[in-house]
Amino acid sequence: METNEIKDLLSQFDQSSLTELQLKKENIELYFNKNTFSGRQVASAPSDVKVESTPAAPAPTLQPTAGASEVSSEPVIAGTEIVSPLVGVVYLKPNPEQSQFKQVGDSVKKGDVLCIVEAMKVMNEIVSDVDGELVEVLVENEQVVEYDQPLFRVKEG
Repeated sequence: METNEIKDLLSQFDQSSLTELQLKKENIELYFNKNTFSGRQVASAPSDVKVESTPAAPAPTLQPTAGASEVSSEPVIAGTEIVSPLVGVVYLKPNPEQSQFKQVGDSVKKGDVLCIVEAMKVMNEIVSDVDGELVEVLVENEQVVEYDQPLFRVKEG
């Protein structure tokens, strides 16, 4: 499957009313999702492409558990959020034997590697957009992250 074919498929998916699409062809597997709730819809595709589909599921209603506070008591730390540019698994360490790229309190310069997000066996370095101090790590090592999900907060300066 060529890059242009994938781009065309993504464009068609984006313009369609589908919310999820899973495609397996040759040695490539693609998964597109327009929202955070998983519900599958019917899709049409070329005869050599397998598309799985089911009706969309309604969004779940979240209810607080007994004794849970509805308002978070933790203060929100001011700073610039560094977000994930893609869906994947985040790695806060270059490898399991080494320490984290950056920890809370570390000085961060624009272009410093903060973590790696693995997507489809490709390791993508996530770098800081700003100079400052890392004030918050918003994810855990090996956590699955969504597109545009905040990963870090950096206090500029």
